[in-house]
This record gives sequence, structure tokens and C-alpha cells, in this order.
Amino acid sequence: MRPIDIVRQASQRPLTTKGGDPAPLMLEPPLSDADMHAVAAQLPCPIPPDVRDLLSFCSGFSGGAIDFVDFTGRQCMFEYEPAFPHGLPIAADGHGNFWVVDLLPTSARWGPIYFACHDAPVILYQSPGLEEFLSELFKLGMPPYKSLVDDVHEDRLFEVWRKNPGVREHGECMSSDDPELRSFAQQLGPTFQFVDMRNPSVGFGFSWGRYGANTVVKRHGNLPIFAYERRGLMARLFGRSA
Repeated sequence: MRPIDIVRQASQRPLTTKGGDPAPLMLEPPLSDADMHAVAAQLPCPIPPDVRDLLSFCSGFSGGAIDFVDFTGRQCMFEYEPAFPHGLPIAADGHGNFWVVDLLPTSARWGPIYFACHDAPVILYQSPGLEEFLSELFKLGMPPYKSLVDDVHEDRLFEVWRKNPGVREHGECMSSDDPELRSFAQQLGPTFQFVDMRNPSVGFGFSWGRYGANTVVKRHGNLPIFAYERRGLMARLFGRSA
């Protein structure tokens, strides 16, 4: 189902909060041709036809389970270039956290989408594209209110922060059979740890603030392979062992 059809159907349903209170969608006006051109000029890739159709129907919406959705990104005060050099934030939870489309010059669709949180400071994989994100988002407005958006927003972030799953050490990546992991490790020093998100499950991610607000984060070109650097005593110890 196209994004426009998903939003149109949701706007016609009696969406409610988990407590049963009405939570109808309030659609934002569609983009004019001039606005469409302005948005396209800010993106690294052409706007796909299905997204153009959506933007010609509405530019976003409020109401429902999260604070607002803005497909243009203009209302979302978020950027984090180390992880998302061309990221487009399209939704906010009202607490300073955002869902971001990882756009690239080669992108033919709007996806994948990640949840970028500051407390805990993690970035989590949400969905492969806009259709899946919207479908899961609107499940929050209908009984039984079960949604992968809610799972990521409420539960998975703390699991990633506490357990730090999937992290690989520099030495492991240097000796990996995977040429991309090995190449990335060769570019960085032994104080870096690596997280490969090329084939993630929903809720998998990495702690961009693992070693404090100034943690150095790197990305391997356009590939979703990330690395962050240990700081302080641990960094000095690992540096000596190189």
C-alpha cells in the first residue's frame, strides 16, 4: 500500500489513545509546486513518485500517538551528521527524540528509518521504509495498540543502552572475512568499537553517546556500519596495546 493510501485511510478511522480518548489526525496542507521544488532542492536524491503523491495530499499531520509528523523535515530540529550525513527527520515524540530517514544520493525510496534518542543516547533501526513506519505508527491508535514503533520507543532503547549488543572490537574487525568491516577498521584506531547495521532487526542499534556526549562516531561511507571511540582510561589502555 502506498504512503498516501495509508495516511488517507488513517484519517478516516476513529483513532484513539490507549485510554480510549479520541485522537483524530489533523492533516497539514499539501505542498504547492513551489514548496515541492524547495524541499526537493534540500535532499540528496530525487523525491520518489509515491512520496510526491503523499506530499500532494498532505505535508504531515499531528494527533495520534506521537507529537507530530512532518514529511518535509522543516519542523524537526534535528541533525546528526556523523550518523546521517543526509538524514531527513520526519517525526518527533515531543521529548526531543526523532525518527529519521537515512537518505543518500543513491536512495530510490524513503528508507531505512531510524529512531534517534537522546535519553538513552542511542540510534535504533525502526523500519525499512516509509510505508512500514506509517503502518506501525497508526497501529498505536487502534486496539490492541501493539506496534513496532511503540516497542522501539519504549523498550528497545534501554536494552541497547544496557546490553550494548552486537558490538565488535577493532581486532575482530581487522581480521574479519568481511572486506567492508576490515576496510573500516583499517581506517580507524584500536580505541574504536564497531556496530554493523546492514541487516538489522527492528530495535537493533548502537549507543552514540556510549562514552559521553562528545563520543566520536564514524560511519563507513554510505554503508550503515558505525563505530564509536572509547574515551579516557580505556582509550589510553587500548591505544597502548595496538
